[in-house]
Parts: sequence; structure tokens; C-alpha cells
Amino acid sequence: IVSKSLSEPIRSHKDLDKDSAPHYHKAAKFYEGISKQLVHQGHVLDLFACALDQVGVAELKVAVERTGGLVVLAESFGHSVFKDSLKRIFQSGDYVLGLSSNGIFEISLSKDLKVQGILGPCASLEKKGHSCSETVVGQGNTTAWKMCGLDKATSLCIIFDIPKKEIPEAIGQSMSNQFYLQFLTYYQHNDGQMRLRVTTLSRRWVAGPGSIQDLIAGFDQEAAAATMARLVSFKMETEAEFDPIRWLDRSLIRLCSRFGDYQKDNPSTFSLSPRLSIFPQFMFNLRRSQFVQVFNNGPDETAYFRMILNRENVANSVVMIQPTLISYSFQSAPEPALLDVAAIAVDRILLLDAFFTVVIFHGATIAQWRKAGYQNDPQHKAFSQLLHAPQEDADALIKERFPVPRLVICDQHGSQARFLLAKLNPSATYNSDIPLVPGGDILFTDDVSFEVFLDHLQMLAVQ
Repeated sequence: IVSKSLSEPIRSHKDLDKDSAPHYHKAAKFYEGISKQLVHQGHVLDLFACALDQVGVAELKVAVERTGGLVVLAESFGHSVFKDSLKRIFQSGDYVLGLSSNGIFEISLSKDLKVQGILGPCASLEKKGHSCSETVVGQGNTTAWKMCGLDKATSLCIIFDIPKKEIPEAIGQSMSNQFYLQFLTYYQHNDGQMRLRVTTLSRRWVAGPGSIQDLIAGFDQEAAAATMARLVSFKMETEAEFDPIRWLDRSLIRLCSRFGDYQKDNPSTFSLSPRLSIFPQFMFNLRRSQFVQVFNNGPDETAYFRMILNRENVANSVVMIQPTLISYSFQSAPEPALLDVAAIAVDRILLLDAFFTVVIFHGATIAQWRKAGYQNDPQHKAFSQLLHAPQEDADALIKERFPVPRLVICDQHGSQARFLLAKLNPSATYNSDIPLVPGGDILFTDDVSFEVFLDHLQMLAVQ
């Protein structure tokens, strides 16, 4: 990834964009060649990269992803992220990964559907047929894929194409028509047994003026957010001059103006069905996530985040896009809090789960009491319990996740607090007019808040 003379800096995202990373394309092509060989032999490439500097994960990505390999990126081989993740691979019992091998995944479709490709840990077997679309996304031009390595949690994102019908009457006739999708997964289980798993689904076509409600009723906003994240990551890697923010915004505006409820040119009348109502929030957080904002990460970290996103299930992908926040205080039982800077208070502990990192954040007063050792005093048993509750919940999260997340324990106004602050909605910043809540916090950012984002979205959607 860099010459041995130590005279040139290691490549950054800017170098890749400007095409000024001399070794990048050559290295990526080399690993693509290796990936074909690995797929042909049914081998899996797992990658454990533990160093403070970059090691070339971005170049290796193709070989790891096409073979369904596991990837763990940590700061050193002494770090718990590496050690605990390695242990997890060999663990049996409750949290077994269920690693299987030599899988083949096939799709059979009704004739009105075509498949564009798959975004996920697999490689095309180039089995062409009438079900292949001319548009290719990810691993396409095929109806069968090789999955050298797969486990209980491997999730593929399949992109379909509905070819436009020439005769409009045909659509009217197919109103009652059902169409079918069949997925065949043939693989070797980790006990050596060969297994075939068949899933057959039937769906129906809807068309015409009454179809909007049917489409809304079938919309899964979490799955849609996970799909948008995979798609935008893929486009950022493969399309030159691609503007991810603009693409996400335009997709969201189109969705809202088609499925929203409003009077034309009147933003105050705009509303979304509950089946769609959280989707704008997912898109707001996706725009600010590490998948789209690559500024603060090297190409290796970005490749790592995207590789994990491309293999995880919907629930985990949503946590990567929009982390969960739980608040602990003396006043109430642990409860979900809004992912907003307003959630910070001096007498609260916050637990942030951002998938790759789990953050326990102590408010200023809690931190003072902890430093004074109140938790060791039998009289302050309630405080000791309050301190332990988030720690126990964090341990439970860490136990069942792979790769093992990094645990950050920090205090309000401390340097490590940035792990939490970077994820919060900036509803109060250094230049907002709202007076600061006593014991609260403000963010030093020029990013727009979710409220401003929503106002603009409503304005554009009703035009």
C-alpha cells in the first residue's frame, strides 16, 4: 500500500478520490485475482488486522468479502477487541457463531421479475439466464452465488428489477396475479453434514390508484434503511463523482412526496404513515454515519465498517446507522432516550450502543461522586447499583456480538466523551439561540439538526 522508501505518506480517502494512490488499483487487482482462486477452491480468507496504522484492508476487502470471510480491525493484538473476537470463533454453547462452509445460494423467480445482483459476502457463479437483469448491482449477471464461508447471522441484500411492461393492459390483468421467489441455500454445516435449505415466498402485484396504501402497509423501514446503507456504500466505491448526500436526499424526497399525506405547497399539512415515519430519521443519521462521512477515517476503517455492514442482519445494521441510547437515573428505571444532545444531564448515566463501540457516559455529578468513592459506602447502595446497571447491560451486549465492540467508559466534558457526542443530534450548538439547560451540553458543530432537516424535507416534498 506504500513504498518501502518511507518517503510517501500512506494513502487517504482524498488520494483515492483524486486517483493519486499509486499502488491502490494494482493491489486491488492482485487481490481480486486471489479471490477468484479462493472462490474456485472453496477457501475462506479471514482477516485480523491489529495495528495503529493502516495495513491495506481496503485493498484486501474484495478477497475477504467474496469468500465470506470474517474481519476484525483493532488497535493492537493486546486489545480486547482482538482477543475476545478470536475466542468467540472457537466458542461453543450459547453464543456460537455457527460457521459453515462451501455454500451455494440460488434464486428462482417468476418470469416478471429479474435479479440485478447481491450486495453481501458472496461471489457470482456466472450462471446466466432469463432472470438476470441488464442492470448489475454488486455481484450480478447470475442466479447462483458461491458462499465459501457463512454463519448463522450472514445476511445478503438482493436487488430485484421489475422490467417495464410494454402493454399497460397487462398490468391491469396481473392485479390478482401472484409472483414467486425461491431461495435455495446448499451448504456444509459445521458438523460436516451437507444441508439444503429452501425458502419459497409468494407476493402479489399491486397497481393503479388504490395501490399506495397496499405499498405503505408492506414497507419495512428498518430493512429499507439497511438496504440504502449498503447501496450508498456500493455506489461510493464504484461510481466516480458520486455525491452520496445528494442521492440520499433525493431518494428520501421522492419517497415522501409519493407516499406522504399533504396539501400541495403547504408544508405544515405534511404527515407520514407510522410505517414510514422513522425512515427520515434513519436517513438523517445515515448521512452523518461513518459509511457516508469518511472524513475522520482512513480507507481501512471505512472498508472495515462497510464489510461488516454488508454481512450483518437488519437489526444490527440499524444500530450501526442509528445507535441506541439508554438513560439510567435515580428517578426512573433504565429507559430509551432520544439520540439527542438534550439527553445529557449531570445526574444521568447514558449507555450508547453504536455496534462498533459501546459507550458508558457518566454525567458530571455522577462522575464526581464516583471519584469520591461513594459507591463503596454501604449507605449509598443505590448509587452503587446505578453505576453497575449500565456496565451489566454493556457486558450482555458485548457477549453476543461479533466482532466484539470496543468499550469506552467516559465522563461528561472528558476527552473520550467525543465517542458519544459525535453520534448525537445537534439540537443545541454553540450558535443556537436556545438557552442552555443547566447541567446539559452543547455541541461545537455546524451540522444541521434533525428538526431543520425535517423542515426542509417537508418543504421540498410538498412542492
